[in-house]
Amino acid sequence: MIAIIDYGHGNLQSVYKALSLLNFESQITDSIKDIENARSLIFPGVGAFGDCMQNLDDKGLTEIIKKSIKSGKPFLGICLGLQILFESSEESPGVQGLSIFQGSISKMNFNKNKLKVPHMGWNQIKMKRKSKLFENVKDESWVYFVHSYKIDPDLDIVDTTSSYGDDFGSSVSFENIYATQFHPEKSSDLGLNILGNFCKI
Repeated sequence: MIAIIDYGHGNLQSVYKALSLLNFESQITDSIKDIENARSLIFPGVGAFGDCMQNLDDKGLTEIIKKSIKSGKPFLGICLGLQILFESSEESPGVQGLSIFQGSISKMNFNKNKLKVPHMGWNQIKMKRKSKLFENVKDESWVYFVHSYKIDPDLDIVDTTSSYGDDFGSSVSFENIYATQFHPEKSSDLGLNILGNFCKI
């Protein structure tokens, strides 16, 4: 069973429906026991970094997520689910993330060409290195984004980059950890392919 972690927000139903279309069994849950027993974890995050970490703490989920990741269980973070893997974010000064990866999340530069806030809509991903998440996914494919904060595109763990004013890392992977800044559950057939690739890991 794949646990879709419910921290009080997120595109939970969209991810659940996508996995159902792919014939993978999943469950939306905030149960520590369910997370412990799950084969793999998906964390679809939306909203603010600080609110997300507060909700995880309030539900007692922070430590079980960290423990599960460190145990080698496959983990997929989506959007904010990518950002909380880092130590901190400019969005919520003083709030500690899961600290699985070193570094901080920074605000995107929307002043360039008077770009709209947030970065919302379809954009391309450029392959920096190939991970299992992108099997049968072509370079410069189009995926769907909604975000105002970003990760450094030059980090060693970055698999794909994208550009909106600034270049930014649009996906990462390291060992059993995978995460996308874009929303695969909103990215049509290509997104289903990416979710399917994760479910097979």
